[in-house]
Amino acid sequence: MMTRSLWTAATGMHAQQRNIDVIAHDLTNVNTNGYKKTHVNFADLFYQRLRSAGVTGSAGNNLPTGLQVGNGVRTTGTTKIFTIGGALETQSPLNMMLLDKGNSARNFFPVDLGDGRTGYTRDGAFSKDDQGNIVNNSGYILSGAPTIPSDAQDINITVDGRVLYRDGAGNQADAGQIQLATFANPAGLEPMGDNVFLESSASGAATTGTPGSAGFANVKGGWVEISNVSAIEEMVNLISAQRAYEFNSKTIQTSDEMLQTVNNLKR
Repeated sequence: MMTRSLWTAATGMHAQQRNIDVIAHDLTNVNTNGYKKTHVNFADLFYQRLRSAGVTGSAGNNLPTGLQVGNGVRTTGTTKIFTIGGALETQSPLNMMLLDKGNSARNFFPVDLGDGRTGYTRDGAFSKDDQGNIVNNSGYILSGAPTIPSDAQDINITVDGRVLYRDGAGNQADAGQIQLATFANPAGLEPMGDNVFLESSASGAATTGTPGSAGFANVKGGWVEISNVSAIEEMVNLISAQRAYEFNSKTIQTSDEMLQTVNNLKR
């Protein structure tokens, strides 16, 4: 039945449209600090079994293969790829980059979202507000971070997350230490925008600790982590998705032509 191929190809076009949507979002965030690229997962749809394997054939023997016809594809989900992005030196004293062990980005800065929830971000572009709080570009306060006095000078973030500065008298002072958070499954975090993720049942509960301690990253002051999106790689993925979309479109066109041929048959 040729209408099956029409609907099967349509599922392919829907799936590739979703794929292109995700690729486009990744490309628009190629310069977003701490952004993590997304992978689209696909799965084939159920099969119609026209003949089971192992049935008795006309020669009396068991047939080694069956006959099944698939019904297309669907998107099963999207997965954030938590590899570490590149490094950018900003020379801004409160900017911080997380130096995870290995190439897996498991550590996050916890930020207060202002509504009782805690968000988690890899974007270390922090600065000081008028109250001395360490905040990101969206105004979210870095949770557990010390308050920096208004007369603080020569602010420096150490590898273990201590906030050092010189006071008005020129003496070295220690404002305190920042905290980090890790998750058993970072890919299960829920992105909410503003470079922030939310904890979910899939990610597991956050485990907090100080930079440099067991299981936690070191901190590099004056640097930020940039996006892990490769523009070249995503352009190749975009071309591949576009061609797959065209192939499915061509399948619909071919099925339509076959139906037209049947319709034009004369006795």
